[in-house]
Amino acid sequence: MSSDSNLVVLLDVDNTLLDNDRFSDDLDQRLIRDFGTQGREHYRSHYRALREAQGYADYLGAVQRLRGEFDDDPSLLHLAAFILDYPFAERLFPRALETIAHLDTLGTSVILSDGDMVLQPRKVQRSGLWQATAGRVSIYLHKEFRLDAVRRHWPARHYVMVEDKPALLAAMKSEMGPTLTTIFVRQGHYAQEQKLAPGEPEPDIAIDRIDELQALTFGELLSAAARPPTKATDQP
Repeated sequence: MSSDSNLVVLLDVDNTLLDNDRFSDDLDQRLIRDFGTQGREHYRSHYRALREAQGYADYLGAVQRLRGEFDDDPSLLHLAAFILDYPFAERLFPRALETIAHLDTLGTSVILSDGDMVLQPRKVQRSGLWQATAGRVSIYLHKEFRLDAVRRHWPARHYVMVEDKPALLAAMKSEMGPTLTTIFVRQGHYAQEQKLAPGEPEPDIAIDRIDELQALTFGELLSAAARPPTKATDQP
């Protein structure tokens, strides 16, 4: 297996390459400033309802739902602009772009994200991740259910998935088996809150920061997937 044509590294965006928790905190502060604490709670209620219904973060959809309460408030227009024009490049984790460049010396880096079809592509573009991966970007509603499409668009003999959600990594590992190396990045609130169900495969590799990927070699990425998987047990 040659390292330049047979390895595809799939990279999540939010809280993997980019500090989306920081964006969310900044959005909360903007909501409180323009609409007060109650307005912020209304927005977050819409956001949670959409997330539960759709399975992904729909920040602009929550703004649309807020129109029923603040339709005559010009701040609502500025809120939409705040989200769309947010400086996502300033929220990249340290050395994220350098890490992508390193991964491209081992194989081919691809952005694989969940999200809507307006803000999420814009986030990838404005952050510089689109350019860093030469436009190799796939955005789905539920990427763990679109692995056939991923393999069709980005064919390879071996894959790596870098992600902050261990349950999503487990779902992908269960389908792809030893052809996939799963790497858990312990960044962001999902990494702290989400637990594996008993019997789900643990990540092949766990790191604390995205730039730790620069220390991994081609051989280490492949050999990690070949080890017998460790299964999660009941939490005490």
